[in-house]
Amino acid sequence: MRWTSLRLRLVVVFALVALTAAVSASGIAYWLNRNTVLDRTQNAVLKDFRKSLEDSTRSLPLRPRCAELRDAARQMAGGPQNYAVLLIGVDSAGKDCVVTTNEDLLTPTSVPASLRTAVNAVRPVDESNSYPHHLYWQRTVIGDTPYLLAGAKVIGGGPTGYLMKSLATERQDLNSLAWSLGIATALALVGSALLAQAAATTVLRPVQRLGHAARQLGEGRLDTRLRVTGTDELADLSRTFNRTAERLEQRVEELSAREASSRRFVADMSHELRTPLTAITAVSEVLEEEADSLDPMIAPAVQLVVSETRRLNDLVENLMEVTRFDAGTARLVLDDVDVADQVTACIDARAWLDAVHLDADRGIVARLDPRRLDVILANLIGNALKHGGSPVRVSVHTEDVPDGGARVRTGGPDGPDDGAAPDGTGADGGPGEPDVPVGGSPAEGPSRAGGGDLVIRVRDHGPGIPQEVLPHVFDRFYKASASRPRSEGSGLGLSIALENAHIHGGEITAANLPEGGAVFTLRLPMDASLLVQDGRRDGGVTRGREGGRGASRAADEGTEDDR
Repeated sequence: MRWTSLRLRLVVVFALVALTAAVSASGIAYWLNRNTVLDRTQNAVLKDFRKSLEDSTRSLPLRPRCAELRDAARQMAGGPQNYAVLLIGVDSAGKDCVVTTNEDLLTPTSVPASLRTAVNAVRPVDESNSYPHHLYWQRTVIGDTPYLLAGAKVIGGGPTGYLMKSLATERQDLNSLAWSLGIATALALVGSALLAQAAATTVLRPVQRLGHAARQLGEGRLDTRLRVTGTDELADLSRTFNRTAERLEQRVEELSAREASSRRFVADMSHELRTPLTAITAVSEVLEEEADSLDPMIAPAVQLVVSETRRLNDLVENLMEVTRFDAGTARLVLDDVDVADQVTACIDARAWLDAVHLDADRGIVARLDPRRLDVILANLIGNALKHGGSPVRVSVHTEDVPDGGARVRTGGPDGPDDGAAPDGTGADGGPGEPDVPVGGSPAEGPSRAGGGDLVIRVRDHGPGIPQEVLPHVFDRFYKASASRPRSEGSGLGLSIALENAHIHGGEITAANLPEGGAVFTLRLPMDASLLVQDGRRDGGVTRGREGGRGASRAADEGTEDDR
């Protein structure tokens, strides 16, 4: 049990209450019994001593001899109370006579001075006091043994008598009582702890079931329900949870149905647009080829139709790609990819060789989907060329993943985690994109697909991304400037690139560099098939070979996001 758990707190509270009650009851019981035992013994001893002193000295002369006092003392000590007696008197010759039945225990020197003073004191006789002398007593401890001391003076003249009674028996009885009360307190404490455990189990078991059901509901199991028994507050709470879960399930089903309907609408619309777009594209290509022979007044309109047709065609392709991601039908076609060759092919296919500087070692081989990697690279590099500043630098290297480490996806359509510190440091904690190769595999031979991450950085030398825009660069149809709603891009390029990274089990982050410019960091596993084997992705992977690297340019060119 954790120190902060409710079960432990209940047990502690029950134990404290039981301990307080048991200690209080035991203390009161011990105090009452102690007073009762001592008072009863004391009263019996004092009553016997008074009667014995009176009876034994009644037949003695006013000034008895020592032998007579000794006989009287022995007679008094031989009673049922078994106490020692000390008698002090004056004989007929005027000499003090002191006799005791226990010379080792009771002598005149062992009687406290305060007691002797009280016994010898003469009190005035009046209406409230009938006798000049009284019987006095006190308790004392001698050699770790408690004793009762008492003394009285015979009224009308005669000896003074003292007694000493051992209270060892009474102390032993009280100690036994104390042990019994202590054991009873301990048993009460244990019983209260067991009772608290049982009560906590009874109370917390429904709460634990409710917590487990809430976690399942949070994980998306909307059909989770609690079994309700009883009519207490916990049963009402369970009923409320069931009603809430039922309404949530209905609401989610409605929203899912609407979302599915929207996806179907976009997919159907995209498919329906492809047929007329094919015809329009063919006509626009013919018009573009005949543009030189057209009337100069008509040529600009023809160029506008051609460019807008291409833009519309790219938008339809992108919408179909997004629909496949949303529907979960996107699949990987894995192949062993030489990353440096793949990046080079992507740049060469789009005639970006003069504007892009590549920093990548040959021989870094990863098992990825070449077409989707080409789409990612085309969007990132095209975005850097369009909205950043030349030169654009692309660096490729690998990083080891610690054992047991997990790749955590932090980006997404709602805003990525740019992986950079607020001061603009690089996504991996470094000071941004260096001017020399970062990491990379040594040129000792190909680095085969396996553990670790493939890291590709695309850096530009432009003004960077505004801070208010940075969290939204991967949002669909996001435009950084409302004054440029009609840019060449559709606003889907970076979103599609991010989805393609996610389907590989990777991530893309965006950040600004302190020295200026923006950097996009693509991080992919070296072998995407391992994710499927580990059960970490629901998407499918098709193993095989697809056409040449960089062969597909669909859904990439012209789709970069506006900053």
